[in-house]
Amino acid sequence: MEVHDFIARYGGIYEHSPWVAERVAALAADDHDPERLAVLMADCVDNASTEQQLALIRAHPDLAGRAQLASELTAESTSEQASAGLDRCSPEEFERFQTLNTAYREKFGFPFVMAVRGSDRAAILDAFAARLQHDRELEFETALVEIHKIARLRLDAMGASE
Repeated sequence: MEVHDFIARYGGIYEHSPWVAERVAALAADDHDPERLAVLMADCVDNASTEQQLALIRAHPDLAGRAQLASELTAESTSEQASAGLDRCSPEEFERFQTLNTAYREKFGFPFVMAVRGSDRAAILDAFAARLQHDRELEFETALVEIHKIARLRLDAMGASE
């Protein structure tokens, strides 16, 4: 596969961060194994600068946030949030998400990131509240772990659709 085609295909695996696919393209342009791609891409992110990692975390939308309401999420994020029922929040749940999103961003300087596929609103809200008790370093690392989970799920979904 040409590098350009690889980037076009895999550039969205990491939310609004095609640089991950760009860096991995030369290593994996002819390898479409989701496991190998997941490892290469995760390694790329793990070895990126702290500034690049922070930009990657900040590229993620708030859960049940204003971007969802304005239909501004990527197709992948829309599907992932819908799978967890975040598009069907009660007014009370929606308000709780907004309150937690604001508190989390104020405390850590980046959005709460969680691989929500397979979860439900209650579990997500519980995780949200628990993770607000962490320090910034732990949350930064946790966000990257969750982002890698999201990427792996996206790669697996692409493999299943071929």
